Amino acid sequence: MNTLQYSILSVLARKACSGYELVKHLEVLWPAKHSQIYPALTKLSKGGYVDYELVQQSGRPNKKIFETTEKGLSELKEWASIPFNDPAIKDEFLVKIYAIRLLEPEQAESLIKDRITFGKEKINRLMENMGEIEKDLHHDIDQTKEFGRYMLLERKVRLLKEEINWCHWVRDFVTKSIKFLLPVPISLGYMEALISEMLFLPQLLQVIF
Repeated sequence: MNTLQYSILSVLARKACSGYELVKHLEVLWPAKHSQIYPALTKLSKGGYVDYELVQQSGRPNKKIFETTEKGLSELKEWASIPFNDPAIKDEFLVKIYAIRLLEPEQAESLIKDRITFGKEKINRLMENMGEIEKDLHHDIDQTKEFGRYMLLERKVRLLKEEINWCHWVRDFVTKSIKFLLPVPISLGYMEALISEMLFLPQLLQVIF
């Protein structure tokens, strides 16, 4: 089993949901597309790790509501207890930052600005999700199935805030670097004096040597 399958088991251990709902819940856990989730659900179902109920819908396609079986819970518990591997980070934005020296100043500015906007919008959505959890709770959060999800939402918000601060630092650093690399303005009088010295240089060398 791969990490996506264990992530699906983790979500379904908290609440039964459809494949469409899984996409939303996995966003802060192990982001995946529909094309990845449904094959994973099929394998989990065939292995007896998840079960599903077929819900009839009028005017709309029927849908499957999945939930973790006892076998799935046992497998998830065993997996969660073993040491974790080094985290894999794949982010297209980071690759673009690595190659930022190739961009024009306005392109670099736009790239970083877009990331800051993305981060702020994502924080707002995550905060709304956290607010919904807090609003629906009738007792201590650490005693509910929402505890793990709430912790991950808080972590994501903190990481995004830190990344926004880092983006501001990158923008300032890049701006200063570009200014440093630009040629220093040279006055016309200085240029004339420099040219005169260059024209006189061959004659001076003849005298010396």
